[in-house]
Amino acid sequence: MRKLFTHENRLIVYNMKNLLVEQGVECVVRNEFSAGGAGDLSPFETWPELWLIDDEDEDRAQQIIQQLQQAADEEITCPQCGEVNAGSFKLCWNCGANLDR
Repeated sequence: MRKLFTHENRLIVYNMKNLLVEQGVECVVRNEFSAGGAGDLSPFETWPELWLIDDEDEDRAQQIIQQLQQAADEEITCPQCGEVNAGSFKLCWNCGANLDR
């Protein structure tokens, strides 16, 4: 098992896990409940971590994570209403239109 990703926000870690599992990459979340140790432990040690189950999937998993992070940095203009949306959105936040690329 190898650590793939960590972030202070557990919702982001779980979202990344769900997107990887959707692509056929099995992984688990560790340190999910370690936030209670903040203060006694280094803050970074209490962040939830995403761990890869099969080491052979590491290259594919890293590629998926990189693509997701790049997409989140982009902006998409809704073809229906013209509203600017974050690249991580699949639906327009304003009108609900599909933002397929």
